[in-house]
Amino acid sequence: MLSADFVVVGSGMAGLTFALLAADRGKVIVVTKKDDAESATNMAQGGIAAVLAGTDSFDKHIEDTLTAGVGLCRREAVEIAVRNAPDSIERLMEWGARFSTVEDGTELALGREGGHSKRRIVHASDMTGKEVERALLSAVAANPNIHVLEDHLALDLVVRRGPAGRPVCLGVYVLDTKLGVVDAIVSGITALATGGCGKVYTYTTNPDIATGDGIAMAYRAGVPVRNMEFIQFHPTCLYHPKVKSFLISEAVRGEGGVLRSLGGKRIMEGVHPLEDLAPRDVVARAIDRKMKKTGDKHALLDV
Repeated sequence: MLSADFVVVGSGMAGLTFALLAADRGKVIVVTKKDDAESATNMAQGGIAAVLAGTDSFDKHIEDTLTAGVGLCRREAVEIAVRNAPDSIERLMEWGARFSTVEDGTELALGREGGHSKRRIVHASDMTGKEVERALLSAVAANPNIHVLEDHLALDLVVRRGPAGRPVCLGVYVLDTKLGVVDAIVSGITALATGGCGKVYTYTTNPDIATGDGIAMAYRAGVPVRNMEFIQFHPTCLYHPKVKSFLISEAVRGEGGVLRSLGGKRIMEGVHPLEDLAPRDVVARAIDRKMKKTGDKHALLDV
């Protein structure tokens, strides 16, 4: 049996960030069912939205986010994310992330993506997630208070009944997938940063590890689960009948790429004021609608 002050399940951006912040307060164990670099973070291409330009503002970013959320966002959560984004970018850079800059290197290069009225996308070429993951893993490796357990699959939370019968989490049961041995990790704080369950769909740009393990563990332990209908379907994925598809970054449309039917007609014209830079759900539905109407097996991205 292992013990720590904190245990976090998941080694993407959320899990590693939690580990680095928690390490200032005690010993941390990071549990990951894979090689530590495989994650949704590592696959993310485009970038991170943050108000950094003088022509931008928190109010504009908040408004863009609420508009894209079509009434489903919690304003409080949006404001927290938007107002803390610039400091978060600075913290990532302090941990070693190297983002793209303008030609003279004096300031960050800002891109534009769907749903945004201003250029506010901080990026590292078009492999932002890979760069962020690299920096975080390097910072974690250099921190003596953090221990990463690779190839360990979290099976269930260690739970007992507390006052009034409410469940209290004491840690997590894990399977060493190489040795085939189950062990328990006892900790004062257990954090789940396991990502979503997008891989339940055959066609998805979500990584193979997005199988909902953490969500199921939380549910079995009695944690309320909500918003499960929100699964990202990226609108632009390479269509190829014989090889595995891959995501084509939204940054391509941000720099002028246009969606067309096989007949050459613009798909987003007249659908949304932002046309090809409309929010992802709007673009995905428009492509789906056009394909069903024409019988086309795919659409075109004209660059």
